[in-house]
This record gives sequence, structure tokens and C-alpha cells, in this order.
Amino acid sequence: MAKGRELKGRIKSVENTRKITRTMEMVATSKMKRAQDRVVAARPYARALADVIASLYAPELAERFPLLRQPAQEARAAVVLLTSNRGLAGAFNANLIKEARALLARLEAAGTAVELHVVGKKGAGYFRYVGRAMQTERADITDRPTAADAASLVDGLMTRFVDGALDAVYVVGSRFNSVLSTPPTAERVLPVQPPAGAAGTKDYLLFPSAEAILTELLPSYVRNAVYRALVETAAAEQAARRTAMKSATDNAGEMLTLLRRTYNRARQAQITQEIAEIVGGASALQG
Repeated sequence: MAKGRELKGRIKSVENTRKITRTMEMVATSKMKRAQDRVVAARPYARALADVIASLYAPELAERFPLLRQPAQEARAAVVLLTSNRGLAGAFNANLIKEARALLARLEAAGTAVELHVVGKKGAGYFRYVGRAMQTERADITDRPTAADAASLVDGLMTRFVDGALDAVYVVGSRFNSVLSTPPTAERVLPVQPPAGAAGTKDYLLFPSAEAILTELLPSYVRNAVYRALVETAAAEQAARRTAMKSATDNAGEMLTLLRRTYNRARQAQITQEIAEIVGGASALQG
């Protein structure tokens, strides 16, 4: 019955694995719900900022604000890649890295000098493996990002953009459309692109002035764009992990069914053999 004992051991191992993946699926589902709430909460503020900037924007004002400067050519650019610190999320990180590689290749083919900033151990590990230099790499941003995290990522890049050391800043992350739709995206956050409808379509009482308001709003707009990328990527990570763990749990269940069926057949075959031996022995004694 060595085969039977081996099958029982495999059944026990798969049962334990299924318990783990099931637990991880439940944890990811809970985290995804909280992350999704942060995504929903961030969007109205982003729309309000865009509406105000669109209403205040005018070409003559744009000339006085460095964050609105539209370079004729992108000679120098920064790419910020958002990945996770942990795996077990299917192709989530691989898709983000692929999107970043495509953007890097596109920019460099156009003659742009690109520096890479990576958030997350998975992205940093990949580019370290392939030998791509990284300007910065961070693993201190958790799956519950804050506005302070966004500011720490982009404030230095904003300063360099204002000083003329950079012509563009891109952020590569995931867009959380739904649990099953979290495509990787590359968004240019600098220079600030005047929002659609930027022509003073709404009337505001401005105090102290449009210039003073834009001075405060434009950096907030850029930080909010990075914050939204962080929270949407965090939600997408949990959605990917939930899907991966659910698939692993389902696969473990199918494997258990097959192993138990195989074990029962082996057990039945052994019982049949034992009965046949008993009957054969009894017949021999009678003969």
C-alpha cells in the first residue's frame, strides 16, 4: 500500500496549500475593497482640480508658469515605474515592467535621455537583473499609499522640471477600471497639459488672483496625478492577487478531486486483490 500512502501524503499537502491560497484570496479581497474605496475617493478631487485649472487657464498665464511649459523637444525625461513589493499576483508586475520597457524604448528611439525611477521590489529587482541603471529605487511605499508618498516621489522631479533639468515626467502604473480590468498605463504628468475645455468656461470670484491660485493648484494637480496612480496601482495589485489566489484555490480543488479518485481506485484495487488472494488460498486448502 506504498502507493496509497504516497497519495494520502499528496492529498494532505494539496489540502494545506488550498487552505493557504484560500486565506490569501480572502485577505486580498479585503485589501482590494479598501484600496478601491481610496480610488473612488481620489477621483472627485482630481476632477475638481482639473475643472478649476481649466477655468483659470489662458495662454498668457501659461507663459508665466514653468509647470505649464511645453518643450518643443523632450531632450531629458524621467520615467517613474510603480510595481509591488510582493509577488503572487499573476502577471501584474510583468505587465507593468513590459509597459515601462516599451515607453523607455519609445523615448530613447526619439533621442530622449531617460532616467528611471522605480517603486517596488519587483520592478527594481528586474531592472537590476537586466543591468539597467536606476536613478532611484524605493520599497518603502506600502499598499496603502498616502498623499505624502506621492509628494515624496514627484516634488524633486517638479523642481528639476522648473529648473529646466527635465522636459517631461511619465508615470507607469495600472488603471483600476474594475476587478477584471486593470490595464498598465503610461501617463505624462509633467508638463501639465491644460485640461480639456480650458478656456474659462466657468465664472469664479478669484482671490487673491488667478496667478496666485495657479501657483498653489498646479503642484497640487501634479501630486494628485501621482497619488491617483499610486492608489489605482495598489487596488490593481490586490485585484490581481485575488484573481491569482482564486485560480490557485480552484486548481487545488480540481487536483484534490483527481487525487482522491485515484486513491479510491487504488484502495479498491488493493481490496479486490486481497479478496482474490483469500479466495485463492481457501480454494487451495479445500483442494
